[in-house]
Amino acid sequence: MDIKKVLLLGGSGFIGTYIVNRLSQRGIEVTVPTRRRERTKALIMQPGVEMPEADIHCPETLANLMRGHDAVINLVGILHSRDVKFPYSRDFGEAHVELPKKIIAACKATGVRRLVHMSALKADPRGPSEYLASKGEGEAIVRSAQGELDITIFRPSVIFGLGDSFLSMFAKVLKALPFFPLGYGQARFQPVWAADVADAFVDSLGDAASFGQTYDLVGPRVYTLRELVDYTAELCGSSARIIPLSEGWAYLQAGLMWLAPNPMMSPDNLRSMQVDSVCAGDCQPPADWRPTALEAVAPTYIAMRTPRGKLDSFRYRAGR
Repeated sequence: MDIKKVLLLGGSGFIGTYIVNRLSQRGIEVTVPTRRRERTKALIMQPGVEMPEADIHCPETLANLMRGHDAVINLVGILHSRDVKFPYSRDFGEAHVELPKKIIAACKATGVRRLVHMSALKADPRGPSEYLASKGEGEAIVRSAQGELDITIFRPSVIFGLGDSFLSMFAKVLKALPFFPLGYGQARFQPVWAADVADAFVDSLGDAASFGQTYDLVGPRVYTLRELVDYTAELCGSSARIIPLSEGWAYLQAGLMWLAPNPMMSPDNLRSMQVDSVCAGDCQPPADWRPTALEAVAPTYIAMRTPRGKLDSFRYRAGR
Protein backbone atom coordinates (compact mmCIF):
# COMPACT_ATOMS: atom_id res chain seq x y z
CA MET A 1 0.00 0.00 0.00
CA ASP A 2 1.43 3.37 -1.05
CA ILE A 3 0.77 5.92 1.68
CA LYS A 4 1.32 9.53 0.63
CA LYS A 5 -1.01 11.51 2.90
CA VAL A 6 -2.12 10.77 6.47
CA LEU A 7 -4.79 12.30 8.70
CA LEU A 8 -3.39 12.26 12.25
CA LEU A 9 -6.02 12.72 14.95
CA GLY A 10 -4.65 13.71 18.34
CA GLY A 11 -1.38 14.55 16.62
CA SER A 12 -0.58 17.74 18.54
CA GLY A 13 0.06 15.82 21.78
CA PHE A 14 3.15 14.11 23.17
CA ILE A 15 3.31 10.97 21.03
CA GLY A 16 1.77 12.77 18.07
CA THR A 17 4.80 15.06 17.89
CA TYR A 18 7.07 12.05 17.41
CA ILE A 19 4.81 10.55 14.73
CA VAL A 20 4.57 13.86 12.84
CA ASN A 21 8.37 14.01 12.85
CA ARG A 22 8.63 10.49 11.41
CA LEU A 23 6.01 11.09 8.72
CA SER A 24 7.58 14.38 7.67
CA GLN A 25 11.06 12.81 7.52
CA ARG A 26 9.72 10.10 5.19
CA GLY A 27 8.15 12.63 2.85
CA ILE A 28 4.58 11.73 3.81
CA GLU A 29 2.13 14.63 3.97
CA VAL A 30 0.26 14.84 7.25
CA THR A 31 -2.83 16.75 8.34
CA VAL A 32 -3.10 17.38 12.09
CA PRO A 33 -6.42 18.95 13.10
CA THR A 34 -6.14 21.11 16.20
CA ARG A 35 -8.40 23.21 18.35
CA ARG A 36 -5.78 25.96 18.82
CA ARG A 37 -3.35 26.27 15.93
CA GLU A 38 -1.17 28.89 17.63
CA ARG A 39 -0.18 26.41 20.35
CA THR A 40 1.42 23.98 17.91
CA LYS A 41 3.64 26.22 15.79
CA ALA A 42 6.64 23.90 16.12
CA LEU A 43 4.83 21.21 14.13
CA ILE A 44 3.68 23.61 11.41
CA MET A 45 7.31 24.43 10.63
CA GLN A 46 7.97 20.89 9.41
CA PRO A 47 7.73 20.05 5.69
CA GLY A 48 4.41 18.60 4.51
CA VAL A 49 2.50 19.37 7.73
CA GLU A 50 -0.89 21.06 7.63
CA MET A 51 -2.72 21.99 10.85
CA PRO A 52 -6.28 23.20 10.27
CA GLU A 53 -8.41 24.30 13.21
CA ALA A 54 -11.29 21.84 13.41
CA ASP A 55 -13.65 20.00 15.74
CA ILE A 56 -12.95 16.35 14.99
CA HIS A 57 -15.95 15.27 17.07
CA CYS A 58 -18.27 16.71 14.40
CA PRO A 59 -19.05 13.88 11.90
CA GLU A 60 -19.31 16.23 8.92
CA THR A 61 -16.04 17.97 9.76
CA LEU A 62 -14.32 14.62 10.27
CA ALA A 63 -15.46 13.36 6.88
CA ASN A 64 -14.32 16.57 5.16
CA LEU A 65 -10.91 16.27 6.80
CA MET A 66 -10.54 12.67 5.64
CA ARG A 67 -11.13 13.26 1.96
CA GLY A 68 -7.96 13.02 -0.09
CA HIS A 69 -6.04 11.04 2.53
CA ASP A 70 -4.70 7.50 2.23
CA ALA A 71 -4.78 6.60 5.93
CA VAL A 72 -5.98 7.73 9.33
CA ILE A 73 -4.10 7.42 12.62
CA ASN A 74 -6.14 7.92 15.78
CA LEU A 75 -4.18 8.88 18.90
CA VAL A 76 -6.98 10.67 20.74
CA GLY A 77 -7.08 9.87 24.43
CA ILE A 78 -7.66 11.49 27.81
CA LEU A 79 -6.40 10.53 31.27
CA HIS A 80 -8.76 12.58 33.43
CA SER A 81 -12.43 13.49 33.65
CA ARG A 82 -14.19 15.86 36.03
CA ASP A 83 -17.08 13.42 36.27
CA VAL A 84 -17.08 9.97 37.80
CA LYS A 85 -19.41 7.34 36.41
CA PHE A 86 -18.93 3.62 35.97
CA PRO A 87 -18.02 1.98 33.71
CA TYR A 88 -16.93 5.41 32.42
CA SER A 89 -17.99 9.05 32.31
CA ARG A 90 -19.20 11.02 29.32
CA ASP A 91 -15.73 12.55 28.78
CA PHE A 92 -14.06 9.14 28.54
CA GLY A 93 -16.91 7.86 26.40
CA GLU A 94 -16.70 10.70 23.89
CA ALA A 95 -12.92 10.41 23.48
CA HIS A 96 -12.42 6.64 23.57
CA VAL A 97 -15.74 5.15 22.37
CA GLU A 98 -17.87 7.62 20.43
CA LEU A 99 -15.00 9.15 18.44
CA PRO A 100 -13.79 5.76 17.11
CA LYS A 101 -17.37 5.12 15.95
CA LYS A 102 -17.36 8.44 14.10
CA ILE A 103 -13.93 7.75 12.60
CA ILE A 104 -15.04 4.37 11.27
CA ALA A 105 -18.21 5.88 9.80
CA ALA A 106 -16.21 8.66 8.14
CA CYS A 107 -13.68 6.18 6.74
CA LYS A 108 -16.49 4.18 5.16
CA ALA A 109 -18.18 7.31 3.80
CA THR A 110 -14.99 8.67 2.21
CA GLY A 111 -13.43 5.40 1.06
CA VAL A 112 -10.37 5.64 3.32
CA ARG A 113 -9.64 2.00 4.20
CA ARG A 114 -6.47 2.28 6.30
CA LEU A 115 -6.95 2.98 10.02
CA VAL A 116 -4.29 2.70 12.74
CA HIS A 117 -5.63 3.08 16.28
CA MET A 118 -3.96 3.64 19.64
CA SER A 119 -5.46 1.68 22.51
CA ALA A 120 -3.70 0.90 25.81
CA LEU A 121 -2.04 -2.13 27.33
CA LYS A 122 -4.59 -4.00 29.50
CA ALA A 123 -7.51 -2.07 28.01
CA ASP A 124 -10.64 -4.03 28.90
CA PRO A 125 -14.37 -3.11 28.86
CA ARG A 126 -14.50 -4.74 32.31
CA GLY A 127 -11.37 -2.98 33.57
CA PRO A 128 -11.26 -1.39 37.05
CA SER A 129 -10.87 2.20 35.81
CA GLU A 130 -12.88 4.44 33.53
CA TYR A 131 -9.77 4.85 31.38
CA LEU A 132 -9.16 1.12 30.83
CA ALA A 133 -12.87 0.32 30.41
CA SER A 134 -13.47 3.04 27.80
CA LYS A 135 -10.24 2.24 25.98
CA GLY A 136 -11.23 -1.43 25.92
CA GLU A 137 -14.66 -0.72 24.47
CA GLY A 138 -13.20 1.60 21.85
CA GLU A 139 -10.64 -1.02 20.89
CA ALA A 140 -13.39 -3.61 20.42
CA ILE A 141 -15.36 -1.21 18.21
CA VAL A 142 -12.34 -0.58 15.99
CA ARG A 143 -11.49 -4.28 15.78
CA SER A 144 -15.04 -5.08 14.64
CA ALA A 145 -14.52 -2.90 11.54
CA GLN A 146 -11.72 -5.13 10.21
CA GLY A 147 -12.72 -6.43 6.79
CA GLU A 148 -14.58 -3.30 5.80
CA LEU A 149 -11.42 -1.37 6.75
CA ASP A 150 -7.74 -2.32 7.08
CA ILE A 151 -7.23 -2.01 10.82
CA THR A 152 -4.13 -2.13 13.03
CA ILE A 153 -4.34 -1.55 16.79
CA PHE A 154 -1.43 -0.73 19.10
CA ARG A 155 -1.57 -1.19 22.87
CA PRO A 156 1.40 0.58 24.52
CA SER A 157 2.35 0.49 28.17
CA VAL A 158 3.24 3.84 29.72
CA ILE A 159 5.27 5.90 27.23
CA PHE A 160 8.40 7.84 28.16
CA GLY A 161 10.51 10.34 26.26
CA LEU A 162 11.31 14.02 26.02
CA GLY A 163 8.05 15.91 26.53
CA ASP A 164 6.35 13.12 28.53
CA SER A 165 4.15 13.57 31.62
CA PHE A 166 5.64 10.52 33.31
CA LEU A 167 9.32 10.63 34.30
CA SER A 168 9.35 14.38 33.66
CA MET A 169 6.54 14.84 36.17
CA PHE A 170 8.44 12.82 38.77
CA ALA A 171 11.56 14.92 38.17
CA LYS A 172 9.64 18.18 38.52
CA VAL A 173 8.23 17.19 41.91
CA LEU A 174 11.47 15.65 43.13
CA LYS A 175 13.41 18.83 42.37
CA ALA A 176 10.78 21.15 43.87
CA LEU A 177 10.02 19.41 47.18
CA PRO A 178 12.08 17.84 49.96
CA PHE A 179 9.72 14.85 50.01
CA PHE A 180 7.72 12.77 47.52
CA PRO A 181 4.53 11.09 48.79
CA LEU A 182 4.11 7.94 46.71
CA GLY A 183 1.05 5.73 46.53
CA TYR A 184 0.86 2.37 44.74
CA GLY A 185 4.65 2.12 44.65
CA GLN A 186 4.28 -1.60 43.99
CA ALA A 187 2.42 -1.02 40.68
CA ARG A 188 4.34 -2.50 37.77
CA PHE A 189 5.03 -0.97 34.35
CA GLN A 190 6.96 -1.87 31.22
CA PRO A 191 7.77 1.61 29.86
CA VAL A 192 8.24 2.05 26.13
CA TRP A 193 10.11 4.85 24.36
CA ALA A 194 8.00 7.32 22.38
CA ALA A 195 10.31 7.08 19.35
CA ASP A 196 9.87 3.29 19.23
CA VAL A 197 6.11 3.71 19.41
CA ALA A 198 6.18 6.29 16.61
CA ASP A 199 8.26 4.00 14.40
CA ALA A 200 5.83 1.12 14.98
CA PHE A 201 2.85 3.26 13.92
CA VAL A 202 4.52 4.67 10.82
CA ASP A 203 6.10 1.35 9.76
CA SER A 204 2.69 -0.34 9.93
CA LEU A 205 0.94 2.07 7.58
CA GLY A 206 1.84 0.32 4.33
CA ASP A 207 2.43 -3.13 5.81
CA ALA A 208 -0.37 -5.47 4.72
CA ALA A 209 0.83 -8.09 7.23
CA SER A 210 -0.29 -5.77 10.04
CA PHE A 211 -3.89 -5.55 8.82
CA GLY A 212 -6.26 -7.03 11.39
CA GLN A 213 -3.51 -7.24 14.02
CA THR A 214 -3.38 -5.95 17.60
CA TYR A 215 0.14 -5.32 18.85
CA ASP A 216 1.43 -4.78 22.39
CA LEU A 217 4.17 -2.17 22.69
CA VAL A 218 6.37 -2.55 25.76
CA GLY A 219 9.97 -1.91 26.71
CA PRO A 220 12.54 -4.60 27.51
CA ARG A 221 12.23 -4.40 31.31
CA VAL A 222 9.56 -4.33 34.04
CA TYR A 223 9.79 -1.79 36.88
CA THR A 224 7.77 -0.98 39.95
CA LEU A 225 6.58 2.59 40.28
CA ARG A 226 8.91 3.00 43.28
CA GLU A 227 11.88 1.87 41.18
CA LEU A 228 11.03 4.43 38.51
CA VAL A 229 10.74 7.26 41.04
CA ASP A 230 14.03 6.25 42.68
CA TYR A 231 15.78 6.15 39.30
CA THR A 232 14.39 9.58 38.35
CA ALA A 233 15.62 11.00 41.67
CA GLU A 234 19.07 9.64 40.92
CA LEU A 235 19.08 11.19 37.43
CA CYS A 236 18.00 14.65 38.53
CA GLY A 237 20.21 14.68 41.62
CA SER A 238 17.33 14.89 44.07
CA SER A 239 17.68 13.94 47.71
CA ALA A 240 13.95 14.18 48.34
CA ARG A 241 12.63 11.62 50.77
CA ILE A 242 10.22 9.09 49.21
CA ILE A 243 7.27 8.59 51.57
CA PRO A 244 5.18 5.46 50.84
CA LEU A 245 1.44 6.03 51.23
CA SER A 246 -1.21 3.54 52.24
CA GLU A 247 -4.05 2.97 49.79
CA GLY A 248 -6.36 5.31 51.68
CA TRP A 249 -3.84 8.14 51.81
CA ALA A 250 -2.94 7.54 48.15
CA TYR A 251 -6.57 8.03 47.12
CA LEU A 252 -6.84 11.14 49.28
CA GLN A 253 -3.73 12.59 47.64
CA ALA A 254 -4.98 11.70 44.16
CA GLY A 255 -8.37 13.23 44.93
CA LEU A 256 -6.79 16.52 45.98
CA MET A 257 -4.53 16.58 42.92
CA TRP A 258 -7.54 15.84 40.74
CA LEU A 259 -9.04 19.20 41.79
CA ALA A 260 -6.16 21.14 40.20
CA PRO A 261 -6.75 22.86 36.82
CA ASN A 262 -4.24 20.49 35.15
CA PRO A 263 -4.17 17.44 37.44
CA MET A 264 -1.06 15.28 37.58
CA MET A 265 -3.03 12.44 39.18
CA SER A 266 -6.60 11.34 39.76
CA PRO A 267 -8.34 8.49 41.63
CA ASP A 268 -9.05 6.88 38.25
CA ASN A 269 -5.31 6.76 37.54
CA LEU A 270 -4.87 4.76 40.75
CA ARG A 271 -7.65 2.40 39.71
CA SER A 272 -5.78 1.83 36.44
CA MET A 273 -2.68 0.90 38.43
CA GLN A 274 -4.56 -1.99 40.03
CA VAL A 275 -3.72 -3.82 36.79
CA ASP A 276 0.00 -4.16 36.07
CA SER A 277 0.85 -2.52 32.76
CA VAL A 278 3.19 -5.32 31.70
CA CYS A 279 3.19 -8.02 29.06
CA ALA A 280 2.41 -11.55 30.16
CA GLY A 281 2.98 -14.73 28.12
CA ASP A 282 0.31 -13.77 25.60
CA CYS A 283 2.10 -10.59 24.54
CA GLN A 284 2.07 -9.94 20.79
CA PRO A 285 4.65 -7.33 19.71
CA PRO A 286 5.18 -6.28 16.08
CA ALA A 287 7.56 -8.32 13.97
CA ASP A 288 11.21 -7.43 14.60
CA TRP A 289 10.27 -5.40 17.69
CA ARG A 290 13.51 -4.26 19.36
CA PRO A 291 12.57 -1.74 22.07
CA THR A 292 15.09 0.70 23.47
CA ALA A 293 16.03 0.47 27.15
CA LEU A 294 14.77 3.26 29.39
CA GLU A 295 18.29 3.71 30.77
CA ALA A 296 19.56 4.58 27.28
CA VAL A 297 17.14 7.48 26.90
CA ALA A 298 15.98 8.87 30.25
CA PRO A 299 19.33 10.45 31.20
CA THR A 300 19.26 12.57 28.02
CA TYR A 301 16.16 14.50 29.07
CA ILE A 302 15.84 14.05 32.84
CA ALA A 303 19.46 15.05 33.49
CA MET A 304 19.07 18.17 31.36
CA ARG A 305 22.28 19.73 32.67
CA THR A 306 24.35 17.25 30.68
CA PRO A 307 25.55 18.32 27.19
CA ARG A 308 23.59 15.50 25.55
CA GLY A 309 20.47 16.37 27.49
CA LYS A 310 20.63 20.00 26.37
CA LEU A 311 21.21 18.96 22.74
CA ASP A 312 18.22 16.61 22.79
CA SER A 313 16.09 19.38 24.28
CA PHE A 314 17.01 21.74 21.43
CA ARG A 315 16.29 19.00 18.86
CA TYR A 316 12.86 18.28 20.39
CA ARG A 317 11.86 21.94 20.35
CA ALA A 318 13.02 22.19 16.73
CA GLY A 319 10.88 19.17 15.79
CA ARG A 320 13.85 16.92 14.95
